[in-house]
Amino acid sequence: MKRLLSIISLFLLLVNVVKAQEESKEEINWLSFEEAIELNKKEKKKILVDVYTDWCGWCKKMDRTTYSHPEIVEYINKNYYAVKLNAERKDTVKLGSQIFVNENPESRRSPHQLAVSLLNGKMGYPSTVFLDENVELLNPPISGYLSASSIEPILHFFGDNVYSKKEMSWQEFQAQFKGKVN
Repeated sequence: MKRLLSIISLFLLLVNVVKAQEESKEEINWLSFEEAIELNKKEKKKILVDVYTDWCGWCKKMDRTTYSHPEIVEYINKNYYAVKLNAERKDTVKLGSQIFVNENPESRRSPHQLAVSLLNGKMGYPSTVFLDENVELLNPPISGYLSASSIEPILHFFGDNVYSKKEMSWQEFQAQFKGKVN
C-alpha cells in the first residue's frame, strides 16, 4: 500500500512539473492586422506578418517549431507587433480609407485582398512580411517555411535597424551574424 501511495505521489508530482512548464512557456503575442495598426499609432514598432492558411501544413509546422522557439518568441515580442493573417479570411478589413475584402468568400481557397496586396499577388504559404514603423514593406515577402535558425538573422537585420544604416549589406550581415538559435 505504501508503495502504491509513493507511486501515485510521484506521478502527481511529475504531472504538476509538466503542467507548470507548459504554463510558463512564453508565446508570441499574435495580433490581428487591425490591432497592430492601432497599437502602432501609440507606440511605433515594426510589424511582422505571418500570412497563412488553415490547410497549409508548412504553416502549422512553422507555428510548432519556429514560432515556439524561446529565442524567437522573446525577440519578436520585444521588437515587433506580430500579426497572424489568414490569407483566406472572409471578413472586411478597413485600414484608414482603404477597404480590403475577400471577393469570393464562399469560394474554396479564395484569397483576401489584404493578403494579395501584402504578397504582391504571389500567393504562397506560409509567407513572412516585414513592415516598418510607417506600415511600409521593408523587403519583398519571404515565401516558404523558415526555421528558427533561418528567421533569426532576418528578425535582427530589420529589428536592429541594420538595413537602414546602409553600412552593411544583407549578405555581409548574414555572414557575420552569431545567433542564439542552434
